[in-house]
Amino acid sequence: MPFIANTDADQAAMLAAVGVERVEDLFHDVPEAYRFPELNLPEALSELEVLRELASLANENEKLDELTSFLGAGAYRHFIPTVVDFLSGRSEFYTAYTPYQPEVSQGTLQAVFEYQSMIAALTGMDASNASHYDGATATAEAVIMALNTVRGKRKRVILSPTLNPQYREVVRTYTQGMGLEIVGDQAGDPDFHALLDMCEQNTACVVVQNPDFLGNVHSPKEMQDLADAVHACGALLAVAVDPISLGLFTPPGQYGADIVMGEGQSLGIPLSFGGPYLGFFTMREKDVRKSAGRIAGETVDLDGRTGYVLTLSTREQHIKRSRATSNICSNQALMALRAAIYLATMGKQGLRSVAEQCYHKGQYAATKIGMLPGYEIVNKGPFFKEFVVRCPLPVADVKAHLLLEWGIIPGYDLTQDYPELGECLLVCVTEMNTVEEIDALAEALAEAAELAPEGFVLEMELR
Repeated sequence: MPFIANTDADQAAMLAAVGVERVEDLFHDVPEAYRFPELNLPEALSELEVLRELASLANENEKLDELTSFLGAGAYRHFIPTVVDFLSGRSEFYTAYTPYQPEVSQGTLQAVFEYQSMIAALTGMDASNASHYDGATATAEAVIMALNTVRGKRKRVILSPTLNPQYREVVRTYTQGMGLEIVGDQAGDPDFHALLDMCEQNTACVVVQNPDFLGNVHSPKEMQDLADAVHACGALLAVAVDPISLGLFTPPGQYGADIVMGEGQSLGIPLSFGGPYLGFFTMREKDVRKSAGRIAGETVDLDGRTGYVLTLSTREQHIKRSRATSNICSNQALMALRAAIYLATMGKQGLRSVAEQCYHKGQYAATKIGMLPGYEIVNKGPFFKEFVVRCPLPVADVKAHLLLEWGIIPGYDLTQDYPELGECLLVCVTEMNTVEEIDALAEALAEAAELAPEGFVLEMELR
């Protein structure tokens, strides 16, 4: 029998207090025909039986740990040191609520402050907020911040065509109804350099990604030229970045970025079927008060002891609605804690080592695949972690064959976002991929190219 806290006497007393005789009387506003429908449910199961049933259903799914994965496109499989799970799982952090009261939230506030300090240093920027929901919302907030900075007098937003397609979609969702002109990422060949000619006096901001969604790395000189062009017309430059890449490449703060944001999932956060993730967000000191979200600060109390406070909290629950910079700006404190522990554990050399492995293994994979008959590496310049492969047959067929026959997820199908590129696959290589796995990927792709299209149809029908 299940344990029910309320006895019959308790229920009778509560019903009497509200003036009804039966529980059913509480639903008198619901039309009688719909109050208690017959449900065709199976017999009740015990907890043990339920767990067995759920385990059986779960085992029908392919688990990423049991496959070889080269899938990236914004969410990445990186090694997570055990200490990240151990420390972030402590009850002091795991059950902590938003730190509205600094006097009882010193641990959480200090963790946020340490996270902010490391993210600001990593990106080369002056300040960081306490985080956003994910990289897409952080990008949308960058656009909102730019509009606030120019006081809404400019209505043109330029998005790079090689900015993550999901980020671009969220920007449009966030800003719908604001009368903005969003340009730069319309259909056509994704040309990063075309952005240089788009800036004009009505431009509020230009948003780019480096390394971009297709893996291309733009040099500091390229980025500085873009920053100069953007600033010349009085606009802001926002740069989305993979934080792992900053272990190897010049941080955006050194080539003129005004806002640097991105997805922090790579920093010690598991894939977890898409979330929760972490949107990091950094800015110049002069623009801090225009930013969304929270900022934790360090101070001293009356006795000179170090303490931590919420220095800035600009959401409408805390201040006048007309002065709020965003109404969606809760921070991901637990995910930010994981990122802080990851960065502190890895250190400068550890982060550089991860970035170097991603870079060199990516080059090795591209070289192997580029030698295969029928396959072409689309990236012509430097790339990081990800690169584009043009396939000699439909990407959907390639993915199906490699998954079914080899247990390999070969990458992300770009035909859904960049159809103008043709049958292209975005391949991602991290430190988690071994040389043997890369060799197997190349062998599997070669085998796929040899199969006639009819072979794929027959193969799928047999399965």
